[in-house]
Formats: sequence, structure tokens, C-alpha cells
Amino acid sequence: MKSKPETTANVSVKEYCFIKKELKGVVEASDFKWQFTWSFGKGILMVKPPLGRALIEDSLLRFLLKKDYELEAGNEYKFTISAKF
Repeated sequence: MKSKPETTANVSVKEYCFIKKELKGVVEASDFKWQFTWSFGKGILMVKPPLGRALIEDSLLRFLLKKDYELEAGNEYKFTISAKF
């Protein structure tokens, strides 16, 4: 029986500003590393650089929405993506 492909993503929250309604951080998965800004007041997630962004964007947004009130600046988090990259 084949196991499902998985990749662990590591999220580091760098800034959380409730006044701006914005969270900034870094996400790493496999050999990729992205910086992100989540404007939760506007519902917009920006991920840079664009290389490989499609691999992480949807999974990262789902994670951020799910863990919204648990996230704090200076903390690190992990989530699993159902894909290998």
C-alpha cells in the first residue's frame, strides 16, 4: 500500500500587528523558502518570491485561517502538505 506524499512546512511568525490587521512571517518547505504577509482584515495573502508560490499558497492560507487566534509573533509552527516537493 502506497503512502500519501507529504511535505512538512515550517512557519515562523515574525510580526503580528492587530492595528494593521496584518501578520508577517516566513514559511519553509523542502528546499523552498518564502516570505509572506497575510492581511487578515482584507483577506489577502501575499507570498514572495513567486518561484514555487503555487506549491504553498493554498495550504498556507488554510493553515493561517485554521490557527488564526493561536498565532503569535516569535513563535514557530508546522503543518503538513499533502504533496511532495
